[in-house]
Amino acid sequence: MDEEFTELVESDPIHLVITERKLKCLLNGNGNFSLSTLPTTTQDPQLSTLLTTTTDGRLYCPRVFDGWSCWNETPAGQTTYEPCPFFVLGFDPNRFAHKQCLKDGSWFRHPETNASWSNYTTCVDVEDLAKRWTVMTIQEIGYIISICALIISLIIFCSFRCLECTRVRIHKHLFVSFIINNILWIAWYRAVVKEPGVMNEPTNGVWCITLHIILQYFLVANYFWMFCEGFYLHTLIVFTFARAEGKLLIGFYIFGWLGPIIPICLYAICRSLDPIENVRCWATQQSAYNWFLSVPVCICLVSSLIFLINILRILLHKLHDNHRRNPNQTIRRESGVTPDHNNQNAIRKAAKATLILVPLLGLHYLLTPFRPKPGSDWEIIYEYISAISMSLQGLCVSLLFCFGNGEVRTVLRRRFCRHLCPSKSLRGDYSCAPTSMSTMVIRRQSENFAEGDAEACL
Repeated sequence: MDEEFTELVESDPIHLVITERKLKCLLNGNGNFSLSTLPTTTQDPQLSTLLTTTTDGRLYCPRVFDGWSCWNETPAGQTTYEPCPFFVLGFDPNRFAHKQCLKDGSWFRHPETNASWSNYTTCVDVEDLAKRWTVMTIQEIGYIISICALIISLIIFCSFRCLECTRVRIHKHLFVSFIINNILWIAWYRAVVKEPGVMNEPTNGVWCITLHIILQYFLVANYFWMFCEGFYLHTLIVFTFARAEGKLLIGFYIFGWLGPIIPICLYAICRSLDPIENVRCWATQQSAYNWFLSVPVCICLVSSLIFLINILRILLHKLHDNHRRNPNQTIRRESGVTPDHNNQNAIRKAAKATLILVPLLGLHYLLTPFRPKPGSDWEIIYEYISAISMSLQGLCVSLLFCFGNGEVRTVLRRRFCRHLCPSKSLRGDYSCAPTSMSTMVIRRQSENFAEGDAEACL
C-alpha cells in the first residue's frame, strides 16, 4: 500500500507538492524534510491537524493543514498570514492569505458551510482578473460574430453553382476550419478556463484533455489552410497556365486536414508521458512541447509572407507595365498626368491588395511573439488588440472574400431582383443598381464569370 501511494504521489507533481507541504506541517515545519526520508508509517494523506501543548498557559488554535497551506499554532483572537500557494492557477504567490483564530481557541468557520475556513480571496488580483475576463468576453463575442458571418458565407457559396471554382472550394474549407476552431475556443473558455475547479484538479479529466487536443488540431489545421490559400494564389499569379488543378486540390485536402495529425500526435504523446506537463487539463500556455505545434505554424506563416512579398512584386511589375502600355496614361502637361502619379496609383492598388491578403494568410499573427513585458501598461492594450484581431479574423475573411466579392453581390442582387421584380426581364442585366468590385479577385481564364453562369444561379 505504501509503494502504491508513493507511486501515485510521484506521478502527480501537484499532489507531490501538497503531500510534502502537509507532512512538513505535521512534522512541525522541519526544513530538512523530504518525502524519501519520511518513515512509511507517517505517510497518511488523511492526517490534517495536530494539537499542540503550550507551556505559557495561553490559549492557541491548533496547527492545521487546510489542503493548500499549513497554519501554525496561533494565539486566540489573532489572525495569521501565509504566502499564497504557488501551485494554484490564478493565485499570486507574492500575496498573502489569512486565517482567523477566534477567542475560544478555535479557527473561524464559514457561516454557510460551518467548516474551518481560510481566506484565499486576497490571493487573486481582482483588478487584473476583471481585465482578463473582459478580454475573454471580447474574444467570445468576436468568435460568435465570426461564426455567424462564416456560416452565412458557406451557405452562399454552396447555394450558387455559378460561384463554384477551385478558389472558392479552398475558401470553403478555410471557412469550415475557422468555424470549428472558433466554436472549440468558446467551449474551452466556458468549460475549462472559466471553471477554476477544473483547472486546479490534481488529476486531469479525459474530456478536457480530449477537448484540448481537438482544439489544437483545428487551430493548426486553420493555419495550414491559410497556407493553402497563399500557395494557390501565388500559383495563379506566377504560373498563368498551371495544369492538374484537380491533383493540386487533392493535395490541399491531404495537407489541410491530415497534415496537422502528425504534430498533434507527437505533442499529445510527449506531453501525456511527462508527469510535470500532464496537469491542469494542459491549460497552461507555457509548455516545453509547444514547439511541436509552433514550428509547423511558423513555417506556414513565413511561407505565406514570402508568397505575399512575391505576389506584390509581380503585381507592381504588371501594374507598371500596364501604365506604360496604356495610351491614355501618356505624359500630357495639360492633364497633369505624370509617371509619378501613375506609380502612386500602382502602389495604392498594391497596398490595397496587401490589406486584403494579410487577414486571409493570417500574417497578423507574426506580431503575436512581440508581447509586451508582463505588468507593463502596454500588456493589457496588447491583450485587447490581440483578442479583437484573433476573434474577428473569420469575419474579416468572410467580408473580403464573400460579402465584398463583386461576383457574390451580383448573383445575390439578381436573385433578390427576380423576387422583387418578377415581371421585369433581367437577362443581360446582372443587378438592379450599378456595382463594382471592391476586392481583388483572381481567377483562371476557365473560371471567368459569364452571363450564362449568372443565369445558372437562378
